[in-house]
Amino acid sequence: MDYFQAVQAFLRIVETGSFVKAAAQLQVHPNAVTKQMQALESHLQVKLLNRTTRTVTLTPEGSAYHTRMSRVLDQWLEAESDMAVSRSRPRGRIRVDMGTTIATLLVIPALHDFHQRYPDIQIDIGASDRTADLASESIDCVIRGGHLPDSALIARGLGSLAFVTCATPAYLTTHGTPRHPAELEEGHTLVRYFFPGSGKQNRLALLKGDEQVSVEGRHIVAVNDSNAYLAAGLAGLGVIHTLRFMVQPHIDAGTLVPVLTQWSAPPNPLSVVYMPNRHLSARVRVFVDWLVEVFAAHPHVQQ
Repeated sequence: MDYFQAVQAFLRIVETGSFVKAAAQLQVHPNAVTKQMQALESHLQVKLLNRTTRTVTLTPEGSAYHTRMSRVLDQWLEAESDMAVSRSRPRGRIRVDMGTTIATLLVIPALHDFHQRYPDIQIDIGASDRTADLASESIDCVIRGGHLPDSALIARGLGSLAFVTCATPAYLTTHGTPRHPAELEEGHTLVRYFFPGSGKQNRLALLKGDEQVSVEGRHIVAVNDSNAYLAAGLAGLGVIHTLRFMVQPHIDAGTLVPVLTQWSAPPNPLSVVYMPNRHLSARVRVFVDWLVEVFAAHPHVQQ
């Protein structure tokens, strides 16, 4: 027995006073309505209707059941209507997490456009360089860089970000401009980056054709935040190797100068990652689609 259909049949019979009229409204054969009522009464183990050749009336139990189920059906239909509205005009709160520079330089500057499209969605952005856990922290989606480990999570590619090695003019005047990565091992300092949580330091690895060089170098400062990393480079504390979109304004202004331009690191792939829920909420789905659109249009994101 389809319980919902049986209840609908019961309510239509009471409303129309006729099995035949109820069947017509439900667009089924009268025999189907009769069988649904028999199944419902058998399931409830109570008689709901008194039926004669001319009339259909409620039993006392049927009257009480009708009152309660009328409210339930109204709430059911209202919920379905709300879901339809939600699909056409998503609303509610989204919790997202991403790196600090991704948030401040790529996503947040474009958020006005998202708000114009979806004014009923509120976004809570966690901006840090740590790796957030979607399940334990109830996060809807995250933007992650690098190659993702095999997991049950769903990932949509956003493109890749290029790296650049640079330093301040004053630093280069004092220490000279390196022509080969190996020169960074002596006579130069690097600003070092270590990952929040693990403390693992990021080693500089550069490619030129078939030649690959990994540089340890020495450092006078190490940080675990991308904004602090940039600040250390701008302060002349050493050579930095970071995402080009992050430093391009400073390169354009002349406060940072690219070095080792014939050498490069593999681009950093970006993905938006979310849990493998079969029914992704409309608000998260439109936000993910919007992220794909924003990153595809950005000049520093390679597709």
